[in-house]
Amino acid sequence: MAAGSLLIPPHLFGQSGKHKHPICAFVKFLQGMSFEELAATIKRLGFDGIEGTVRPGGHVPPERVEEDLPKLMQALRTHDVDMTIMASGINRADDPLSEKTLRLASKLGVKRYRMSYYKYDLKKSVIDQIANFKSMAKELAALNRELGMQAIYQNHAGDRYLGGTIWDLRELLKGIPREHMAVGFDIRHAKAEAGMSWPVYWNVIQPHVGAVYVKDFRWEEGKLVNVPLGDGWVNDRFFTPERLNGFEGPISLHVEYLQRAGLEPNTNALEKDLATLRHWIKSS
Repeated sequence: MAAGSLLIPPHLFGQSGKHKHPICAFVKFLQGMSFEELAATIKRLGFDGIEGTVRPGGHVPPERVEEDLPKLMQALRTHDVDMTIMASGINRADDPLSEKTLRLASKLGVKRYRMSYYKYDLKKSVIDQIANFKSMAKELAALNRELGMQAIYQNHAGDRYLGGTIWDLRELLKGIPREHMAVGFDIRHAKAEAGMSWPVYWNVIQPHVGAVYVKDFRWEEGKLVNVPLGDGWVNDRFFTPERLNGFEGPISLHVEYLQRAGLEPNTNALEKDLATLRHWIKSS
């Protein structure tokens, strides 16, 4: 089916305007569902939208984007569910397949997409690498400006990830308008890296934040173990009125602790964690 036959006018889709902070579900572990089943399930669970996977190994592989992305978007629209964030493998503007994916997604009404990470080679100068990544980020931001899209860069714990320590991510985004490239602030990864000083990370990067990522973990014998929301280090302290009132954008809920346990367990986990998250927000 030609992509143009299912194009959805941007003013009808993808605005994520149901709530001030719409909550979407990262659906990596629901990819065994059909597009129709996924949309119906997300609607039943009470989410505003999805963080859908349009990337290698995703629900929509990049090589099938013209055939499959319009179908996914149509299924979501049928059930009044947004593609709040499109999880991609994109981090540069000069890749033809990436550009094709973004141009089509923009036509279909997608407003935000999560970027792939920039990763360090620790045998080389990190400072020099940041300068190179910044050049790539500026070029991608320019394409986003043309397309009316916002890239979301998620901070991720680990010594190879640009953004793990937040300060380098601030340097990367300096001078780039937030509407073209922003941070998906992941409280789980921030706490894993900073421990009790995670509020410093938020303070440093808050002007660049365009989305918030929520999941939970705890330390077991020196290793990070993903757990249900509220069972670990992540709690309602993050969701204060002051913090939420100063933040504009969606919240993406991730369930990582079941991995490939199956569709039903992951669906149930999303429902349970969503209830916890909504309680925290309501109580803030």
